[in-house]
Amino acid sequence: MIKIFKTFGGYSEISKTEKGCWINVIKPTADEIQRLSSEFKLPTDIIDDILDADERPRVEFDDTWSLIIMRIPVESKNNGVPFHTIPLGVFLSANFTLTLCLQNNEILPIEKQSPFREQYQQITDSINFILRLFLRSGNVYLKYLKQINQQTALIEQDLEKSIKNRELNKLLKMEKCLVYFITSTKANEIVLSKLRNYNKITNEINEDLLEDAMIENKQALEMAQIYSDIQSGMMDAFASVISNNLNVVMKQLTLFSIILMIPTLIASIFGMNVPNFMENSNWAMPSIITFSLLLSFLGVIIFRKKHWF
Repeated sequence: MIKIFKTFGGYSEISKTEKGCWINVIKPTADEIQRLSSEFKLPTDIIDDILDADERPRVEFDDTWSLIIMRIPVESKNNGVPFHTIPLGVFLSANFTLTLCLQNNEILPIEKQSPFREQYQQITDSINFILRLFLRSGNVYLKYLKQINQQTALIEQDLEKSIKNRELNKLLKMEKCLVYFITSTKANEIVLSKLRNYNKITNEINEDLLEDAMIENKQALEMAQIYSDIQSGMMDAFASVISNNLNVVMKQLTLFSIILMIPTLIASIFGMNVPNFMENSNWAMPSIITFSLLLSFLGVIIFRKKHWF
C-alpha cells in the first residue's frame, strides 16, 4: 500500500507527489514495486535490500539521495515467536522522503493517517523525522520487552510443576525474541552514531531529539540484555527442575508398584497348586486378604517415616 502525504507525519494525504512530501509504503505488491522504480526513481537494488527480512541497518549517501535502514520490532503470530524485527528503510531525495517496510508495524502504521499526531506540531525536516522514527522504535522495543517479561513470568509458574518440555520451548521462543532485539538495537545504535558524526547532516540534527533517540535505544538494548541473561540462567535451572519433577513422579510410581507387589506376592504363594496348612480352612481367604492389607499398610508407614511419600 502506498500513501502520499503533504508533510512529514501524515497530516494531509494527497494524490500526487509534490516537493517536500512524504511517501509511506507498507507491504508493496508487485505493481507497487514497479511504480516505486519507474515513477519515484527508487533504485531496484535498494528496494530489494529494504524488503529483505535479514537486511542489516546501515547508512548510505549518494550525490542525489540518501538511505537509512533501521530495524524495528513487530508482532509475529505465524512462526510461534511472538516478536521479531524487520528492516524499515527511509529514502531521502531532493523532492520527497519515502519510507518502505515489508509489513505493517507500530512505528508507521499504515491504517493511521498521522502516527505523530500526539506531537501537536508538524515535522518540517527529513532528518528529525528519521530521529523521531528511531525514538518511536525505542519506545516500541521497550513496550514489547515488558510484554515478553510478563509472558516469561507466566511460563515460570507453569515450569515449577511441569514434567514436559512444552514450557521450555515457550521460554526458548522468548529467548529468540530477545536475541532479535539485542542484535537490532545494537545495529540501530551504530546507525545513530553515524548520523551524529556525518558532516553532511550534522548541522540539521536536533541534538535533543538525537539524544532522546539514543537513550531510548540504549535502554531497550540494556533491558533486552538483562532479560536475556536472566532467561539463560532460568532455562538451565528449570531444565533441572523438570528433570527433578520427573524423578519424583518415577519415584512415586515405583513406591506404588512396591506396595501393590506385596498382596500380589502373597496371593501368588497361596495360589500355588500345592498343599498348605490352610487349604481346608473356611477362614483362609479372609485371613490372607487381611494379612496382605496389613503388610501393605505397614509398607506405607515405613515409606512415610522415610519421607519417600
